[in-house]
Amino acid sequence: MSTILQTLKSRNALLYGYGLFCLIGTIVCLVLTMSTKQYVLGINAFVKPAKFFVSIWIFCWTMGWFTGLLPRQRSVIVYSWVVVVVMSIELVIITGQASLGRLSHFNTSSALDVELFAVMGVAITILTVWTGYIGYLFFKCKPATVSATYWWGIRFGILLFVIFAFEGFMMAARLGHTVGAPDGGPGLPVTNWSTYHGDLRIAHFFGMHALQLLPLFGYFVAKRSWQVIAVAIMYCLFVSILLIQALAGKPLL
Repeated sequence: MSTILQTLKSRNALLYGYGLFCLIGTIVCLVLTMSTKQYVLGINAFVKPAKFFVSIWIFCWTMGWFTGLLPRQRSVIVYSWVVVVVMSIELVIITGQASLGRLSHFNTSSALDVELFAVMGVAITILTVWTGYIGYLFFKCKPATVSATYWWGIRFGILLFVIFAFEGFMMAARLGHTVGAPDGGPGLPVTNWSTYHGDLRIAHFFGMHALQLLPLFGYFVAKRSWQVIAVAIMYCLFVSILLIQALAGKPLL
């Protein structure tokens, strides 16, 4: 493990450090869930910040690992700072609203809440577009020292991440993630995905985690590039079905 972390740090020290900060933030939020009685939509207020901290931690270390392979390190440095700034904005707003017992997403209760939600929307759009540009750089080049299957896994992982990250606009337009009922009903353990209605977060989750799954498939399993491409297409169809199912108002289980 120490060797992996050292390699990650050598590839992208900034995203390694920020990911470590987010890991610590996750632990802090989990401790706060046990010491606070503040609830939002029936769930402890600090559960949502904890989820975002852990998600951003994984994202930072994933992109830190990948971007260290790119030859254009100046673009990588700029991108890494964009990640840090944008994600900091997200985390400050989400954690701040949670501490006040207020929603951070889809909150139109006051002018300030609307502005904060809009700021998060702009910030995450900037990050997603810039991540798409990083994906373009992976399509543009291919180092001789990296296997073709792994490289194709990274390419399609980033591509599907960007596509399903933009699904967030669908939720923003609806001012909610539940289809067929207000947000906040009964949900699955940990994820809180609705057990009675459609939930747009499911496709959002699985689509964005193609960022980790497809490169892992390309590195450890695939023997030919076409296998990665085929799995990427099937995975995209699978996540699209999850999205259609949610829009139809049907739960995952």
